[in-house]
Amino acid sequence: MTKDLRRYARQTNIRLLVGFFLILLIVGDGLIYYIYGQGAAVMGLICIGLALVPAFLVWLVLAALDWIVKRADRD
Repeated sequence: MTKDLRRYARQTNIRLLVGFFLILLIVGDGLIYYIYGQGAAVMGLICIGLALVPAFLVWLVLAALDWIVKRADRD
């Protein structure tokens, strides 16, 4: 039996990222809702969403570069 360590690392990173966002949304925005109310919680969700835009764009550029490099290595 061979172990695919890259697959394992990818799965672990995805699980950590999902856990982080669940904690951020449930605990973070939940506390905002509990302390300040619904309007502030909605604004918190908007701020979280807008903060994810640059992170998503960086990920998109890196994924595109990875795709280009893998395609160039084939030739």
